[in-house]
Amino acid sequence: MTMSVDFQKPFEAMQTLMNIQVAAITKSVEQQKKTGEELAAFFKVEVEKAKELKSPEDVIKFNVDTNKALFELLKGQGEAFTAIANEAREAATSEFSKLSK
Repeated sequence: MTMSVDFQKPFEAMQTLMNIQVAAITKSVEQQKKTGEELAAFFKVEVEKAKELKSPEDVIKFNVDTNKALFELLKGQGEAFTAIANEAREAATSEFSKLSK
């Protein structure tokens, strides 16, 4: 009995999955760069604002406002990384589903 084994479909799937990984890593590195730039710019602005503080009340308000703004910035950045991961997961899941057909 002779059986022909087709390696083309699994090989193409492996290539596609590796391309998905490369794309996700590339987007992640780009996002890390953007995140670093955003954080640096944020702190640069906040340092300038801090120079204008006159009273303990100003310091407290500044601290609360800055922490809220930083939290929102970090939340947005986390959401961007989550979107990259979800996109890669969906693409990989789609590719795996093609293999089972």
